[in-house]
Amino acid sequence: MQSQQESPVKYLVVPFETGTSPAPLKRLGPHEVLERWHAVDRSAHGPHLVVVPDENGEGWAAAALVTARPHTAYLKIVDAVGDVSTAVAAVVAHARGLELAQVKWEGWTATPEDVAAAGFTPLRPPLAQAEEAAGPAAGHVRWLRGCAAAEPPYYGQTTHFTCGAVTALVAQAHAGTLPRDALDRRAELTLWRDATNFPACEPVGLGVAVHRAWPSSTVGIHLDTDRPVLLDHLPESEQEWRAHLQGMSRADAARAGVPIGTGRLSVTAIRNAIGRREQVLLLVSLAAMQGFDVPHWVLCHGTVPGAVVIEDPWAGAAVGDTWVDAHLLPVPDRSLDTMSAVSADPFHGAVTIGRPQPPGASPSGPADE
Repeated sequence: MQSQQESPVKYLVVPFETGTSPAPLKRLGPHEVLERWHAVDRSAHGPHLVVVPDENGEGWAAAALVTARPHTAYLKIVDAVGDVSTAVAAVVAHARGLELAQVKWEGWTATPEDVAAAGFTPLRPPLAQAEEAAGPAAGHVRWLRGCAAAEPPYYGQTTHFTCGAVTALVAQAHAGTLPRDALDRRAELTLWRDATNFPACEPVGLGVAVHRAWPSSTVGIHLDTDRPVLLDHLPESEQEWRAHLQGMSRADAARAGVPIGTGRLSVTAIRNAIGRREQVLLLVSLAAMQGFDVPHWVLCHGTVPGAVVIEDPWAGAAVGDTWVDAHLLPVPDRSLDTMSAVSADPFHGAVTIGRPQPPGASPSGPADE
């Protein structure tokens, strides 16, 4: 048990173990709340209790269950029990002590009055989620470092393979190029069908599909290898025809004038692109955040000191991960750099999307800096 203090909040950090609730917590927490806390194995996301002792120091006045994806720059309050305002203030102090960028709060039991009093801002609810997704109807955020990043719509991919299409659609909705009400499953599957390498979307095919869908937007493709990618897990007979499709995508990019940069898009370059009001579709491995090495597309759209703000269209319900985690997610620069190395023989892939160009302007810009 670790005791920490940030004036005027005195709090303790206590490990949380699935299936076991300390006696002081049982006295504070309603049965249905504690039941939700133990309903899934949250161990992959560092669950712990932030506890405020009572005045005589013999019990607890308040407590909050706190989790976060590994290698990120936020904490998430699942619920707060007892003196809710004091519990939330303790979590904020805890996050400041860890020099994190943000605290989120799932809306299972949070009231609008408590949310506003604690300085949190409501998040827009998701437009869609996968059938197996399990999350609260509401979520809230408080930024601790830097200016709050502008909020894109959150859309959870509805299949296991449409992350690339979803990140592109969310980027265009965030830019105002695509109406929010057009961000739906039909749009998701339509763009995926144009971009897919069956079933994954590799960088060149995705970039070409984005250019086809929005020819006035500046598109750049970044891929630091000439070999076919995202095929290593397939038998050789399955790799051959998909590699041929990737060659066709490169020919399509050349005909359309969409540049393919052969250098790695560094985190500095990602920050610079965002500073130019571009958005970056970045291919990452989920090994650091979720514990399994699967290639996955995320959208980089904002920055705060020390971290890039992303949208992740996938959340792992089985470990208590919800859309509140995946939305407006700050990832430290160093972590993002590590995540962007994909596969056992690492390569790096990204697609940059700029603002729509006026008629007569070249739709595609330089792919490397």
